[in-house]
Amino acid sequence: MPACQKNPGCDYFFSIDSDVALTNPDTLRILMEENKSVIAPMLSKHGKLWSNFWGALSPDGFYSRSEDYIEIVQGKRVGLWNVPYITQVYLVKGSVLRSKLSQVSLFVDEGMDPDMVFCRTIRDQGIFMFVSNRDEFGRLVASATFNTSRLHPDMWQIFDNPLSVSPCPDVYWFPAFSEKMCDHLVETMEDNGQWSGGSHKDERLAGGYENVPTVDIHMNQIGFEKEWLKFLKDYIAPVTEKLYPGYYPKAHSIMNFVVRYRPNEQPSLRPHHDSSTFTINIALNRKGVDYQGGGCRFLRYDCKVESPRKGWSFMHPGRLTHYHEGLPTTQGTRYIMVAFVDP
Repeated sequence: MPACQKNPGCDYFFSIDSDVALTNPDTLRILMEENKSVIAPMLSKHGKLWSNFWGALSPDGFYSRSEDYIEIVQGKRVGLWNVPYITQVYLVKGSVLRSKLSQVSLFVDEGMDPDMVFCRTIRDQGIFMFVSNRDEFGRLVASATFNTSRLHPDMWQIFDNPLSVSPCPDVYWFPAFSEKMCDHLVETMEDNGQWSGGSHKDERLAGGYENVPTVDIHMNQIGFEKEWLKFLKDYIAPVTEKLYPGYYPKAHSIMNFVVRYRPNEQPSLRPHHDSSTFTINIALNRKGVDYQGGGCRFLRYDCKVESPRKGWSFMHPGRLTHYHEGLPTTQGTRYIMVAFVDP
């Protein structure tokens, strides 16, 4: 921080502690666009209310819970919040460090922790501190139980630091198929060979019309629909209950199909909503080996899932919030297994 104070070319000072895990690559850009003197991304520990900000102060200048603190941490209230205390990760404008904060002690005061001194000094200088929960930024790591004497200490973190792989808001990745299952499904579909033409006219459907057509083969065309619905009920439904608390899936699906993307056939898919409560999309082959390009973009969040692992599924809500498109496959052939669950 002193180096930034002395350097007129230093626009910002970004401070981050070792127990901060930022998963949003746009964190710095998002914070700078808010154009605040001091701002922090809101982070919390997994499943806990412990966060990197305080909503209020007690009369003696220590922690006090504000009436909206829990709703902010849980994401029930979203916005940019003026708060009296931030810690662990924050962005400070260099111009502020070289003006209002240039002649004061930022971290040292006998009897007080450095973080308390820092925030008190900022408040005393009439500078507002903000915390943003407008975006998902990451999490705070619970490091107290992390035993570095173990060969692979992450194995013991299921209680304190479980990892939910969420590449986009309310979108989750998890393993679903073995590589052999992926290969056998693709080979079965190619052996069947009844790929649709990718046109709106589709005699396989009750109404004979497909609003957002793909080149695909349905599970019922290969006599595999009962087995697939059993898979959804036994393996996908429990994952759904865990990832979307309060929703209890019926695991019913009418539209279950393998899609084939090729540059000279159908390389991409226009923006659309799925006719489902939630959708699963399983990658059946490997990007960079079997094909180039491809992926899925969620327009509302401008967030892309571009490199799914073979055999892994990503799951997302089907209607209203997750308007999405299929990104162009530029080389090779891309296969995905799709199910519109609980239509």
